[in-house]
Parts: sequence; C-alpha cells; structure tokens
Amino acid sequence: MQDDLFAGTEHSKTATWSEQIDLVDGDVSLFHHWLSPAEAEQLMVSLTSELRWEQSTISMYGQAVKIPRLNAWYGDPNARYQYSGALFDPLPWTDSLKELKRRVEIELGEQFNSVLANLYRNGSDSVSWHSDNEPELGRNPVIASLSLGQSRHFLLKHRKDRDLGTIKLMLSAGDLLLMKGATQHHWLHSVPKVSKTIGPRINLTFRRVTDL
Repeated sequence: MQDDLFAGTEHSKTATWSEQIDLVDGDVSLFHHWLSPAEAEQLMVSLTSELRWEQSTISMYGQAVKIPRLNAWYGDPNARYQYSGALFDPLPWTDSLKELKRRVEIELGEQFNSVLANLYRNGSDSVSWHSDNEPELGRNPVIASLSLGQSRHFLLKHRKDRDLGTIKLMLSAGDLLLMKGATQHHWLHSVPKVSKTIGPRINLTFRRVTDL
C-alpha cells in the first residue's frame, strides 16, 4: 500500500532550512532538503513507475509539437487545466501524491487541488521560458514545486526589467520551492537543457485550479 511509502523515514529530523529569494515584484522561497535523502530517493523510484506518464502535444506558433519531457496531471475531479492549446483532465490522486499534498499544505498553510508532474528523462528534456498564469489558476497563483532525482538549474527572469538579469537556483532532490503573490505576473521561469549526461528528475508542482 502507498500509505506505507513514508514508513521508516524521519521527516522531522531532516536538516531543512528556508531561503527567501530576493526578487523585485516577486515572492519566492526555497526550502532546502524539505524531504530527507531517503524519502526523496524512495519517492523518485516509486513515482517513476507509479504515475501514468505521457508526452503531451501543445500548440506553438500554430504548430503541434511534443513537449520535451514526460508529464502527468492528477487532482480533484473538477481540476481541469489548459495551457498552450492542451486540455488536461486530472487523473485520480494516488495515495502517495495525496500524502505529499497533505504534508505540503501543512508546511505552507496553503490548499491545493491538483499537481502537475514532469519527468525530465535526461539533460535533453527541459521546459522553456513561461509563467504559470493561466486564468484557471486565479489572479495570484500559489505554486509549490517539489524536486526529486537529478539536481537541475531553475532560472528566473523579469518580464520587463532586463537589468535584473537571470536568477539561477539549483534545485536538488527533496527541495521545495514556493512561488506566490505577483510572481507569475512579473517573472518567467525555465529549466534549461544540459549538454552533459545526467540522470532523470521528477518535478511535482502543486496548484489550485479555480472554477471559471
């Protein structure tokens, strides 16, 4: 049973520390080592085989293209999500995702009804510059992003003020990133390709889809 996924681990003993990222027009926090190495490794293995991965097709510049990663959308029955011409109907929560959601909600004091899982199979998989600003996420979306597996760079850049440069964060297994407030209005983010040979990474972004 997935209820036993976290059995034998000690979340309370993890050396967690939080960092407020200094952003103009943004509110981003990083909880380092939110999951212990043992928890993160166990989840990486189980979710790789447990989740119903697919490679979605989106519309870019009028053409249908496959996204350069695998993805899966889980959540409450009414948490339907759309971006770049692709519509996602949520799969039912798995026990492990539901337990993770509960723990993230307690940690952050927020409520979520869905999660977008991305599997970066190697360094060639990536996500291009974008904001999570779809209407169904509400005016000021709260996005909680949990990293598992291979460490990857997460980049941020301001939509208008190029003088602010690019903010580069290294997200490692067990790290929890929180984006809220006006961040999605003013900042873009991406996970760039990596030229060297690296291992797979799973990213879970917990969200709240609103009824439009």
